[in-house]
Amino acid sequence: MTELRPESWPAPRATRPLDAVVDVPGSKSLTNRYLVLAALADSPTTLRSPLHSRDSALMIEGLRALGVVIEELPGGDLLITPPTRLEGTASLSGDTKVDSGLAGTVMRFVPPLAALADGPVTIDGDPRARERPMAGIIDALRALGLTVDDEGRGTLPFTVSGGGSPLATSVEVDASASSQFVSALLLVAPRLPGGLEVRHVGDRLPSQPHIDMTLAVLRERGVDARELATGHWVVAPGPIAGGEVVVEPDLSNAGPFLAAALVAGGTVRVPRWPVTTTQPGDDLREILTQMGATVSHDDDGALRVTGTGQVRGVDLDLTRAGELAPTIAALATVADSPSRLTGIAHLRGHETDRLAALVTEITRLGGVASELPDGIAIAPGALHGADVESYHDHRMATFGAIVGLAVDGVGVVDIATTTKTLPDFPGMWAQMLAGTGEAAGSEAGPDANEAAV
Repeated sequence: MTELRPESWPAPRATRPLDAVVDVPGSKSLTNRYLVLAALADSPTTLRSPLHSRDSALMIEGLRALGVVIEELPGGDLLITPPTRLEGTASLSGDTKVDSGLAGTVMRFVPPLAALADGPVTIDGDPRARERPMAGIIDALRALGLTVDDEGRGTLPFTVSGGGSPLATSVEVDASASSQFVSALLLVAPRLPGGLEVRHVGDRLPSQPHIDMTLAVLRERGVDARELATGHWVVAPGPIAGGEVVVEPDLSNAGPFLAAALVAGGTVRVPRWPVTTTQPGDDLREILTQMGATVSHDDDGALRVTGTGQVRGVDLDLTRAGELAPTIAALATVADSPSRLTGIAHLRGHETDRLAALVTEITRLGGVASELPDGIAIAPGALHGADVESYHDHRMATFGAIVGLAVDGVGVVDIATTTKTLPDFPGMWAQMLAGTGEAAGSEAGPDANEAAV
């Protein structure tokens, strides 16, 4: 048996079919969008069932640095009170620094808020964050009329200041590297004096559903936000409503647990799965069906996924939902036929270069994998145990956990990186494998990450 490094988390092998209910915490993408809008709203907002994780904690602390009051309520809900001097274009506190960690939503969504601050705002993050693509949003902020001091790097760290002249009402952005560049501009747009018209000028636009999500949350809060044509959006100036908002569960974070049903056999149910949603994680329903699962939406609102322990390979274009790629790649690694995952070249600029990382780790496990210009090809191999490196990437850590269900001796280095979007992934995984039919994750709520908020 493979001897794991002392610091590795031993990924448990599935020994029987599953029978589990996994209560997944709130969506990271929605939580951080709602937090930004609540910070700019015309009245307080109560956020119900938000995600409590490193990414959301970093957003909370970033908004607090800008003068927003955020309180945790009993049960983990959040009360967000915007600054009392919220009027004109000087609504937030400047002369401050924001730590984005490795959170793409923080490093992309916070810089445009400097347009509403009364002083410069400096953004920095983890060492890997300084390598992630930022040129698109930096160029757009300058075109908007803001001053960005990045010393010519086009990456973090940089400082954003109001330009002292009227802000543009139309801006072009190359969002080929990340749809978050578009969402960042749309989120601040209602508070700009003339609103904002945004045009994408790059040759590709990944993760379109996340832009649809941004438009949807803006409209939920009473904002006139529209897509005029592909790659062309407009947001009218006006108030952002406060009130009460309920956050959907994170469907992409549900992916590893639902994938487990295919690998181990048996059934996994995720409560409160929305009938309609803008989350790209909803694509799992069709993808897992193609890979051999039986998928249904129960009368009580739960998504039910049942597998047999056999996984089929697939040929998928994941342009819409690149964040699912590591989960699908894990399934493809243990599948009985080859797979091709394409449309995901932009994953090279995520928490790590996910394409290179996946090829390296699949090969380390005895699998067969190679990079494509815009994706990865995976074929069946003689799998064996090994330590899977996580590269400080939560989805690479869960990749290792999924493969470990079918392969003895798999370890995951730095499983704690999963706290980026899940407060207690190892505990939830263990509860799922216990096969009690009780809700895994029900005890991994706000208290598990209380200190982070």
